[in-house]
Amino acid sequence: MSSTALPHAGKGDKLVLAVPKGRILKELRPLMQKVGIEPEPAFDDPASRQLRFATSNPSLDLIRVRSFDVATFVAFGGAHLGIAGSDVLEEFDFEEIYVPIDLNIGHCHLSVAELKEFAEQDDPQRWSHIRVATKYPNITRRHFAAHGIQAECIKLNGAMELAPTLGLCRRIVDLVSTGATLKANGLVEIERIMAVSSRLAVNRPALKTMPDAVGGWIERFEAALTHHKIAS
Repeated sequence: MSSTALPHAGKGDKLVLAVPKGRILKELRPLMQKVGIEPEPAFDDPASRQLRFATSNPSLDLIRVRSFDVATFVAFGGAHLGIAGSDVLEEFDFEEIYVPIDLNIGHCHLSVAELKEFAEQDDPQRWSHIRVATKYPNITRRHFAAHGIQAECIKLNGAMELAPTLGLCRRIVDLVSTGATLKANGLVEIERIMAVSSRLAVNRPALKTMPDAVGGWIERFEAALTHHKIAS
């Protein structure tokens, strides 16, 4: 993919901000208000099938997509800016994305886990080749390769905790927040790979060709986060 590809989000000169569905959106909404983004009513209507939304700012639209797709929309020019987890950004590592700000929301971590009965007897120092279920094959392979371990990755997009109990593999790599889901499925963390938080992601060509418009939103987010730190 060429780093010179221009953004093409369409609908005139409006900028497009991609936001993730799910739990991160709840944490993101107060920050959106602080930077002056109030979506149209359909955004909060659970019955709406709408995917693109106008906002209180006439120069900005929102699109709501799966968290794993935010980085792709930004990298390929479908959105000029996006809110993406550092896990997603590192998994895809798009050169077209600039990440200027840690938004300090969506905190969790990416971990290796396995069934409790195996963990009690396991010795990671003796691993040479392992099979792992994960939706992060690139991060997983890089992590284990750095320790001299070959990781065979089974790509799953959900229900990761079922893989060890159904014999697909002995270990998984997945996001962990409270650890309740692991515990409920008989798994325990055995290693943390990285801390995760949500970041502001920016399409590099968009920033280059529209520095005032795109850069202005970066400044708004920075100002809102600085004000929050001072207030707290």
